[in-house]
Amino acid sequence: MSSNTVAELLVDQMVEAGIRNVYGIVGDSANPIVDALRRHEADITFVHVRNEEAGAFAAGADAQISGRPTAVLGSSGPGSVHLLNGLYDCQRNGSAVFAIATHVPSAEIGTGYFQETKPEFIFADCCNYVGTIGSAQQVPRIPELALQAAILGRGVGMVILPGDIAAAKVDDESLRHPIITTRPVIRPSDSDIDRAAAMIAQAERIVIFGGFGTRDARAEVLELSDKLKAPIGYAYRGKDVLEADNPNAVGMTGLLGWGGATAALGASDLVLMLGTDFYYHAFLPAQPTIIQVDDNASHLGRRASVDLGLTGDVGETLRALLPRIEARSDSSFLDKILEHHHRDVRKLQTYVEHEGSGDGLRPEMVATALSDLADDDAVFSVDTGMCNVWGARYLHMKPGRQLLGSFGHGSMANAMPQAIGAKFGSPERQVVAICGDGGFSMLMGELLTAAGLDIPVKLMVFNNSTLGMVRAEMMVVGYEPWGTDVKNPDFGALASAVGVHGERVEQAADIRPAIERAFAHPGPALIDFVTDPRALAMPPSTTLEQVKGFALTTSKLMFSGDVAEVWQQAKSNIRDIRQVL
Repeated sequence: MSSNTVAELLVDQMVEAGIRNVYGIVGDSANPIVDALRRHEADITFVHVRNEEAGAFAAGADAQISGRPTAVLGSSGPGSVHLLNGLYDCQRNGSAVFAIATHVPSAEIGTGYFQETKPEFIFADCCNYVGTIGSAQQVPRIPELALQAAILGRGVGMVILPGDIAAAKVDDESLRHPIITTRPVIRPSDSDIDRAAAMIAQAERIVIFGGFGTRDARAEVLELSDKLKAPIGYAYRGKDVLEADNPNAVGMTGLLGWGGATAALGASDLVLMLGTDFYYHAFLPAQPTIIQVDDNASHLGRRASVDLGLTGDVGETLRALLPRIEARSDSSFLDKILEHHHRDVRKLQTYVEHEGSGDGLRPEMVATALSDLADDDAVFSVDTGMCNVWGARYLHMKPGRQLLGSFGHGSMANAMPQAIGAKFGSPERQVVAICGDGGFSMLMGELLTAAGLDIPVKLMVFNNSTLGMVRAEMMVVGYEPWGTDVKNPDFGALASAVGVHGERVEQAADIRPAIERAFAHPGPALIDFVTDPRALAMPPSTTLEQVKGFALTTSKLMFSGDVAEVWQQAKSNIRDIRQVL
């Protein structure tokens, strides 16, 4: 028999599952849980954020960086609803997050009570499991199921818990057992491995395209590439795995792409998709044979016309496959793609080496300086939008570096809260957030979290006073850019006002010294880089429709009398235009 409360048993289970940090905001319905956390301070830390959405972003980043499950807490009604966007990001990034949504008093559920919502419906689409604890007799069984769904399913497991039930005594524990936290390792059958080996033997121009699923199989992927003389392209979530110290790496495809990956995929006759559920199927070739390996069978053939789908862990699959394939000596295809890749990389250095002729700093120059000056094992988080482009192209990954972003959900405002979570998940490492001004200002209250808890994150704000990606998207399809400009403060001065080391940089010569001072500062630091709002990033391939759309927008601006804007756009990107011509 037990004399524990539901809340106390819940916290015990969190500790047992390996959770060390809980992010959230206190609230009356959560009081029993918060009190139980207080009594477990030696085992688990409560991180008081300023918005539950940010808490969910932080929890997801913590889980990715630490390799441990993490928790997030939202109180009844609005407090829990704030979790929603961040939990979608956790689910789509495959972060093991245990979410607690407290609820109105159990006797009031269904009466339209103050702050009452329907959390089981609200969160159904962004969780592996949602369980409502309707009585003390359902503990510890419901939390066990939620924790296992988060850890084994690599996503969000949620419990919904009315405050009165959280405070109730548990006299009879329900089906208690140790929480299962070890994921199984699976691999395809021998016959499927043999089929893959036979298809590889028939191909001449093989390309490897890898993603997050290669994280524990880097050595095997590089060995496969060397054996087949195959270039390696990667999705964004595979960049920090497959770029570092890889002589056969050829960059990324897609709208953010760069390097030789697009050319390699287009010229291949066999593509090995390893651990990636790449969203943008328009950038995947339709003609070559495709073999896809993923440990989630539902991903096979979801985006591409797959000829052979193998359900299995990438590392286990490749360890079985490698002995079955013969090493090749002909590297002509690889050499051709690498030449293309290196030529493209040289073009990307244009505005790293030249200050540009537009208004503001070139973002390429800022991103390159951050990459050069950061620690070899730094963690970077990048905001969605143009910061995603600069991170993809100018952050150079080294062994030990990691990269976070809202890669599956594509939410604004992720970089700063993810940096906070990453710092708690790995306190000994340097954490650098590359923030867009739009994303930073959306959850700007988390600057107070960094200041108040003295979290030594380094916040690098690319301040171009516009929603740059949206602006470019409008122009490409022929719309005049409208509603994208914002009026920003001096973010460096704002940071200083709340006790954070803050600076504003407007001259190219000041970029590196400012970064060095921020990195050397022992606490949180923010640098406000005033960047060129018209800086464009050319995609790896441009369609005729995109060219027509951009030309149409330019014509509209000129005929409406905004010749100055057209001139500024051309002046800001004249060196890229010359290269295209």
